[in-house]
Amino acid sequence: MTEQIHTLEEENDHLREECGVFGMYDFDGNDVATSIYYGLFALQHRGQESCGIAVSETDGPKGKVSSTRDMGLLSEAFTPEILEGLKGDIGVGHVRYSTAGSSTRENAQPLVLNYVKGTLGLAHNGNLINAKELRRELEYTGAIFQTTIDSEVIAYHIARERLNCGTVEAAVGRAMKKLKGAYSLIVMSPRKLIGARDPFGFRPLCIGKRDNAYVLASETCALDTIGAEFIRDVEPGEIVTISPENGIESDKSLCIPKEQHARCVFEYIYFARPDSYIDGVSVYNSRILAGKFLAMDSPVEADIVVGVPESGNCAAMGYALQSGIPYGTAFVKNAYVGRTFIKPKQKSRESSVRVKLNALREVVEGKRVVMIDDSIVRGTTSDRIVRMLREAGAKEVHMRVSSPPFLWPCYFGTDVPAREQLIAYNRSVEEVRQIIGADSLGYLKLERLIELTGGRGICTGCFTGQYPMEPPKEDIRGDFEE
Repeated sequence: MTEQIHTLEEENDHLREECGVFGMYDFDGNDVATSIYYGLFALQHRGQESCGIAVSETDGPKGKVSSTRDMGLLSEAFTPEILEGLKGDIGVGHVRYSTAGSSTRENAQPLVLNYVKGTLGLAHNGNLINAKELRRELEYTGAIFQTTIDSEVIAYHIARERLNCGTVEAAVGRAMKKLKGAYSLIVMSPRKLIGARDPFGFRPLCIGKRDNAYVLASETCALDTIGAEFIRDVEPGEIVTISPENGIESDKSLCIPKEQHARCVFEYIYFARPDSYIDGVSVYNSRILAGKFLAMDSPVEADIVVGVPESGNCAAMGYALQSGIPYGTAFVKNAYVGRTFIKPKQKSRESSVRVKLNALREVVEGKRVVMIDDSIVRGTTSDRIVRMLREAGAKEVHMRVSSPPFLWPCYFGTDVPAREQLIAYNRSVEEVRQIIGADSLGYLKLERLIELTGGRGICTGCFTGQYPMEPPKEDIRGDFEE
């Protein structure tokens, strides 16, 4: 995911994760569009620029797919009338942030492909590092692309492989052998729902069941929202095929040893909702633990611990629990500032940060404050929030960060930008502290990350420069999205 600056996002200086995916197949023949809508609603935090739903009737005309894709939030793109018109017992949905290039309706997902074997609906979360080569290979054989996203490259390769093998799940497996990078996929064929996860397990994907319907989703919170029971996670490298004839079938031929798994640690630190479980680990507990580790490793004498909403709150509670320093709420967040927020001009007196957040003087005045946030990327916001607390009367402001310093870009679906834009690059912790104006600054220790995930394999490339696979020789993140 590459840096893209618009609206309030740069002011927030927080990472973004680009997509949420959700699929459903009701074996009793009931319409699934409304359930997909509510499932995606639970995943709205994973993408707020565009959204879409595609459904099909398995006992209807083969190849007929009804779909709606549009810009904006789910509540803006879908009306009861639109949902009512989406008839089908199998379907897939998507919410999206663009990770590079243009944020346009054409790039919204899910993608629907009509080809000689019927139709494919595809929703993708992740980022390929060899999308450029795969795309060029297809273009030289006559393929015409409608989007600039690498998800379309994946869909084309699955369709091409399907011509040479007996099942769509076999085609997915063959295509996966060509893909390099991060991807969790949900593929809808006329009679099957397929989930697939890259061998490293960068992005999450889980399976649920409600009555006689099966669900695939990015996070377990989406299962909870529609009243589905969590069955299990799709394993890294696994292809899951869901059909009425065989229930859940599993192909683990692409699975690799657990020691090589490389889950994105930011699912636990920031991206996922706190009420989700990622690969069996509670996101809430991971964040509480991060805060506890910060209190152990970077203690400070203070009167109150506060979190930067919303991402810093759980870690702040963990810090307070471990340190014995009282936890408090120091910021009021404007709930109505979202995707469509018009950023004040540079010369304007209105600050984007102040429009979204305001400090509670009654809480911090005359106190030594420990402020917890999930990360510092470019540092464009931290100094303003520190200043805001001081102006509200805080005597001291000590910043603690529930991740290590960013030193390298990410090529696997997280918008950690080029090194030159990272505040920690070529700077000591003390130099960063001086820039943001805090009385002290402490980051989570690198060796603590594995403890946050219960010992599961993680990717630490953005902190160490040691990636789980060879990164591209040129930074291609501006060429494609997802």
